[in-house]
Amino acid sequence: MALSIGIVGLPNVGKSTLFTALTKKGGLAANYPFATIDPNVGIVNVPDERIDELAKMVNPEKLVPATVEFVDIAGLVKGANAGEGLGNQFLANIRNCDAICEVVRFFKDPDVIHVDGRVDPTADADTIQTELILADLGSLERSIPKLEKEAKRDKDQKPRLDIAKRLQDWLNEGNRAATLDMTDDERAAAHDLFLLTMKPILYVANCDEDQLHDEPVIDGQKAIPICAEVEAELSELDAEEAAEYLESLGLEHSGLETLAQAAYRLLGLQSFFTAGPKEVRAWTVRIGAKAPEAAGVIHSDFERGFIKAETIGYDDYVTLGGEQGAREAGRLRMEGKDYVVQDGDVMVFRFNV
Repeated sequence: MALSIGIVGLPNVGKSTLFTALTKKGGLAANYPFATIDPNVGIVNVPDERIDELAKMVNPEKLVPATVEFVDIAGLVKGANAGEGLGNQFLANIRNCDAICEVVRFFKDPDVIHVDGRVDPTADADTIQTELILADLGSLERSIPKLEKEAKRDKDQKPRLDIAKRLQDWLNEGNRAATLDMTDDERAAAHDLFLLTMKPILYVANCDEDQLHDEPVIDGQKAIPICAEVEAELSELDAEEAAEYLESLGLEHSGLETLAQAAYRLLGLQSFFTAGPKEVRAWTVRIGAKAPEAAGVIHSDFERGFIKAETIGYDDYVTLGGEQGAREAGRLRMEGKDYVVQDGDVMVFRFNV
């Protein structure tokens, strides 16, 4: 399961600079509104030191890390829902994303134009939230008449209609859809509405270099301080130079590492590994997933015909010298259908179809 994150924000907050740095993908980063016309999509490897350690032991032909897809759309402005600016045209491009990353301007550079003429992170976040709520209301206004027709023909569609109307009322009060108190069944029904404000949200504070150790808060939530200019410089360095640069800044991880880890935590995800001479690969699975579900991430046949999972904890695998050492020490376990996968497990699935 590839993780997909949509990047939103006002114009000129550094979205495109950050996107270009994170994805190492050429893009237009300009000092004027609406420089990003077409949605930019980039696939980024999730940094994970464990995959490198496993590779040292297995010496595979290739490494396949977990990935994150970033989708960068044009900046939103007040009135975007009514057609102002260009951002509203591209909101559809992030409706299928797993989460939203909202970039908020904290940097003070007077040479970079702010669309409202001032740097006010709280006001900017409020503007974006309002536009996403209004966009969702517009989506519901189009969906509800269709759901009413479907519910008349098929009573099983009534729960979707009911939750759509509840969400419409809730959004009209200025609330995000995700904050409505819903049952599990209602949440499942609401999922198919693809509302932007139902998605988990990460806030990124695009700050100056001297603000990287601050603890910014947006909408009561800790924001991730990232300096897009620093990330742009890091993207041009090799691994050793990047590590030295981060150390000089007093940082342990790059913005990409911090953002990817925060996204995994937000969405309740973790990684398990497969390791062999052909490849060492990281796979993404939800926290709490049982072994057959993890097997299904690799291939549906693995889940359908699941028998057992040979499992070694990551620490045991590294400490004991790999699969053979773990086997000899009795740390290789044969786990069944009820085993709950742990972060870092190294697994081999036995199946029969």
